[in-house]
Parts: sequence; structure tokens; C-alpha cells
Amino acid sequence: MTENSFNLVDEPFIPIANKGRVSLKQIFTQPDYRALGGNPVQKIAITKFLLAIAQAACTPEDDDEWTESGAEGLAQKCLAYLTEHHDDFWLYGEKPFLQMPQIAQATTQNLGAVLPEIATGNTTVLNSIQIESELSDADKAMLIVQLMGFGLGGKKTDNSIVLTAGYSGKSNEKGKASTGKAGTSLGFMGFLHSFLMGETLLQTLWLNLLTHEQINGLGYKNGLGVAPWEKMPNGEECETAKQLQNSLMGRLIPLSRFCLLNDVGLHYSEGISHLDYKSGMVDPSVALSIKDKKVLWVDPERRPWRSLTALLSFMEENGGGSDCIYIRGGLGRVLDSKILPIIGVWSGGLRVSSNAGEQYVSGQDDFVESITFLNTADANGSDWFVTLKNEMDALEHLSKIVYSSTFNYFKDQKSEGKNEAAQATHLFWQLCERKSQDLVFASEKEGEEQRKKLRQTFARFAYSAYETYCSNETARQHETFAKYKPYFGKYLKDTKSQETQV
Repeated sequence: MTENSFNLVDEPFIPIANKGRVSLKQIFTQPDYRALGGNPVQKIAITKFLLAIAQAACTPEDDDEWTESGAEGLAQKCLAYLTEHHDDFWLYGEKPFLQMPQIAQATTQNLGAVLPEIATGNTTVLNSIQIESELSDADKAMLIVQLMGFGLGGKKTDNSIVLTAGYSGKSNEKGKASTGKAGTSLGFMGFLHSFLMGETLLQTLWLNLLTHEQINGLGYKNGLGVAPWEKMPNGEECETAKQLQNSLMGRLIPLSRFCLLNDVGLHYSEGISHLDYKSGMVDPSVALSIKDKKVLWVDPERRPWRSLTALLSFMEENGGGSDCIYIRGGLGRVLDSKILPIIGVWSGGLRVSSNAGEQYVSGQDDFVESITFLNTADANGSDWFVTLKNEMDALEHLSKIVYSSTFNYFKDQKSEGKNEAAQATHLFWQLCERKSQDLVFASEKEGEEQRKKLRQTFARFAYSAYETYCSNETARQHETFAKYKPYFGKYLKDTKSQETQV
């Protein structure tokens, strides 16, 4: 299709919570939009896309300029940028948005085959969401943005098509086309991504906007870089591709897939290969431990709120732990300036499995997301963080008590017990999540009494989890139940329920 049609600036394609789909122009003209809709991967991909627009339009020099601009100033500059670059956002035409006409020789894939939530091949269909359906132009625009960083690794990419002469990144040791690598923003198991959240979507973008001063302190050799829709590469390892490999823009829109929509699907091949976390390079929304080169992965059994202390470990007196550029870079200036009373930390992603180079979503994999709010007046300083970390560590210890008590109960009953112990522990954390926000707020200096009450509540949750999976009906069960009943004396020390153990 050579005729320009469906411009992302004007056409609604971005899902907004409680609003429906909106265009890019509406994003920056409607300050009442509170948050993005869609699944967690779509939220991450669109947030990074909007941040790429914001960085291209108005990257401030330092924190003072960032503060002076505010969310309103950011919106005005983004609107001016979109007007100036309107012709860069046609989904179809001679210069299709984030697509590579040069890849037209690659095999055509069905659109459903490149979506992780769609069941293809011999995969069992569990619900209607997994059934492939015809996508609208708005859906296709979302898909293109998502595939830039979240393409599944495997044989679906046609790596027999190589655009840069002599490039060997798409070949195996035998010189034949290799299976596609996981998308830069996805990784082997599914990176956990995190962003600061404000009261509105515009405020969220403003909070995560990086300054030139911050960018220069990161590991991106080419600094901010140029937005790929302004200048697309012509191959996997051309000069433009190399610029994207070493710039912030290349992490926001990594172009790890070369795509071209057609009438029946899309031509699909592996794109630019970026350095991975083992080389110390990650998206600014991914938490990386510089010390041991480890990242936070998505784990459906471990809800993201439980990783809050890892994300905030820069608050410790000696630092350390995982470091997420968006959380550290944005939260520090908000806490110092106290420009917002409440700020949210959103984390989410998709867990995936791999087998023989093929990535897929198995029965144990899933999307996850959670948001935790911080009181900026109380969360400023290492004392608050130490208190929160101590409480979270205590909960981890409590979960181990639940596991061991349940496991020993079943072992005494001549049963395996591992599955039941794991299920009881999972139930415990599900119950704790109801009070996780209260625990964060109670970690302030004045929250000692509230923390004592919460410890009583969490102890009841632990006992309830044990009681749910360990029967107490027959005489033998009653004896075993009492023998391995969890004891919370140390955890409940100095609380009113110390005398009566739940």
C-alpha cells in the first residue's frame, strides 16, 4: 500500500482506562486521562512509545528545567512536535510507521502468530481471548509498537532475509538462518518493567521523563539519540542501527523486529540486536543489579508489589541491590522537591517459557501488574525504607513458616506435601496483598501502632493459609495439626496478641 492512510497522530488506537481508544493528539490535549488500558505488555510498550515522543520533543537539560516545564509544558511541546512530524506517523504509505519496506521478501506471518496471548498451532484454547480474530487498523498500530520490543523468540521470524551485507547475527554456526532472539524488552523469561505513576497520564509521562544530565550519566554512548520514525535504519547493522544500539531512543523503541504489514498479515524478521543485561545494558524501566548483573524477572507466583524494596534499594545508606533508572531518577527529584504528595510505583510484564529456542506462554505463565503508592512526605530518607524492608523481610520469614508447617504436616501424614505447602504459601501472599498498601503507609515514623496491628493481621493470614490446607477433623489429623501449628511468637513480639497465638 503506497497511499498514506491511518495517521497515528489523528486516529484513535491507544486504549485509555474507562475512555476507550484515543489518538496521539488526544493524549496530549486531554489532561483528564488517568491511565492506559490494555494488558501489561501493551501498557509498557505504549508508555515507552509516548516517552520516546516526549524525549524527542522536550528533553530538559536538568531537574530545574524539568520542574519548570511540568506536565502541561510537556504536553504543549509534544503537540508541536507531532504537528511538525505528522508525516512520520502514517501506518500505511511509502514510509510506513516503524516498518521496513525492504523486508517485503520475508515470509508472511499471521498477525495472531506473533501475539503471545493468541493460541496457535496445537496449543490448547482455554478461553475466547486466545482465539485469533481479525485486527482493525488501530489493533495493527498497537501491534507494531508492541513488536518493536516484545517479539517472542523462535522460528516465526524469517531470518533468511538479511538487509546488511555480511551481517551474521541471523545465522547459526552452520551458516543457516537462526531462530529469532527474544525481543529486547522481553528477554529470556520476561523482564519486570517499572514506571512512576502520577494522578494523570500526562503527569506519569512527565515523572518518567529523563533530563540530558541524567542521560549523560547512563551507559548509552550516543546519549538521547534520534527517534527511529525520524530516521529508520536500512539494515540490521547500518550506521543508523548502530546509533540506536547505543542510545536511549534505541531502548525505548529498540526495533528488535523488522516488520511490514500487508493484506493478510505481516512480513516478519529479526531486527536490530541490542546488548543484553549481562553487558550492563537494559531498558530504563528494567531493574538491574550492577554488582552481579541480575535483573528482576516477572513471576506470576510473586506479585510485583513484593519487589518494591528491591526497586527502592537505592534508598539504603550504602545503596546496592537492583537499580531501575526510571524509579531512581524520577523518585529522587520528587521526594526532594515534594511537588507531589502521593506518587505511584507501577510494575508489570509477561512471564514466558522457552524450549529449544522457541518462546511461548505456557499454563504457568501470565501477565502480572501491580501499583503501590508512596507518601512523599514520609518516604523521604533511609529510615522509612529500612522500616519497610524489615517488615517485608519479616513477611518473607512468615511465608517460610507457613511452607514448613504445611509441608511437615503432610510429611507426617505420609504424603509428599510440596504442592500443598506451595499452595498454602501462595494463599498467604494473596491475603497479604490486600494489606500491602497499608504496610507501605505504616512504615512512616508515626506508624508503629499501625504496624503492630498489621502484624496481627498478617499472622492471622498465615494461620488461615495453614488451616485451609491442613485438615483438622480426625483424631490423627487433630494431633498432627496441633503438632505443626505455626508459631508466631517472635513475629508478634510486643503486639497485644502475643499471649494468644492466633
